[in-house]
Amino acid sequence: MLYSLYELNHVALVPLRAAMSIQGAMLRSPFNPASHTELARRAAAASDVFEAVTRRYRKPDWNLPTTMVNGVPVPVQPTPVWTSAFCSLLHFKRDEEKLQSARRPRQDPKVLIVAPMSGHYATLLRGTVETFLPEHEVYITDWTDARMAPIYAGRFDLEDYVDHVAQALRVIGPQTHVVAVCQPGPAVLAAVALMSELDDPCTPATMTIMGSPIDARKSPTVPNKLAEERPFDWFEQRMIHTVPPIYPGAFRRVYPGFLQLAGFLGMNLDRHVDAHWSYFKNLITGDGDGITKHREFYDEYLSVCDLTEEFYLQTIRDVFQEHKLPRGKMTHRGRAVRPAAIRNTALMTVEGEKDDISGIGQTQAAHDICINIPDAKRCDYIQPGVGHFGVFNGRRFSSEIYPRMRSFMREHSGGVRRLTRKTP
Repeated sequence: MLYSLYELNHVALVPLRAAMSIQGAMLRSPFNPASHTELARRAAAASDVFEAVTRRYRKPDWNLPTTMVNGVPVPVQPTPVWTSAFCSLLHFKRDEEKLQSARRPRQDPKVLIVAPMSGHYATLLRGTVETFLPEHEVYITDWTDARMAPIYAGRFDLEDYVDHVAQALRVIGPQTHVVAVCQPGPAVLAAVALMSELDDPCTPATMTIMGSPIDARKSPTVPNKLAEERPFDWFEQRMIHTVPPIYPGAFRRVYPGFLQLAGFLGMNLDRHVDAHWSYFKNLITGDGDGITKHREFYDEYLSVCDLTEEFYLQTIRDVFQEHKLPRGKMTHRGRAVRPAAIRNTALMTVEGEKDDISGIGQTQAAHDICINIPDAKRCDYIQPGVGHFGVFNGRRFSSEIYPRMRSFMREHSGGVRRLTRKTP
């Protein structure tokens, strides 16, 4: 019922949004003699803000047409190399001829970025992909919005997620470097443990886990406490809703993305209100840079997708309530997940000093449970001054975190084994 009411609300606002758009256009028209008055600018700005906060945000484009390699612009084409009903494995394929003209040796490491399936699209990691592209063959898991997956496609739970990570690594091939950003950390670690136990030749060379709840008991944040304080039945009864018939995934039970977004907005409501107030003032004064930055951020941030019921509830129970992975209780298809089986995959963990989603120590816990990885193949890094999103995106990621990840991957690529210093 809640999902249907949400959709009806959007439909009901369509005439008002159209009227506000027309009003904004009229107030800005050069043929309107009042367009340069303070009152007209304020009214037009108000129209834009209203449109922005009531709009239905679609899945963003990747918008990565080129990358710079040794100063040469190289065209990039996101190309699916493997698909399922719930995921597309994208390869950001760089133009071979342009790469040769850049005179760059064609031995760039293969990197699989496992995007979070936690309410936002994989495009949230556009900046991460962009940073890796000049020096790596980049792949990413592009998860499907659950409301777009027909019910006949079947279930998709945490165990299916682990299977998808393992399959993606097998498609890409040996000596891949896997990067888990936030939510997929436990699933990626589980996949690598299972592959290691089978001596799978496609077990990754390195595993980098960033801002992830490997052990959510350490430095619990507001989301962690909410997951622990509420009984499991509360999530099942309050957070799960049915997809309306207007979508391909009609009648599928999901955790709607708009509920996830409401939770994130509520955590920092003052900050978002201030951001929109600044946006309003920038529209009045015509500050193009401020307007563009605001739109770029919120066009991505407000674009959300749904999660399947079984994936969401299993994640709540296994990761945030019962902490199965760090307690040695996690299983996959009836098999125990044994992080101690990981011996040859190098491990790097990255955390943000001000992360309010995954607190300090939650990601570092991967080192505690992967007991058989040699010290020479470990690296732990805490980035000063950044929050959750700054761990994998933005200036500090590009200038301080990425160079460490790049060096770590190359130190443990192709059988080369050199010492990695543990960063305090």
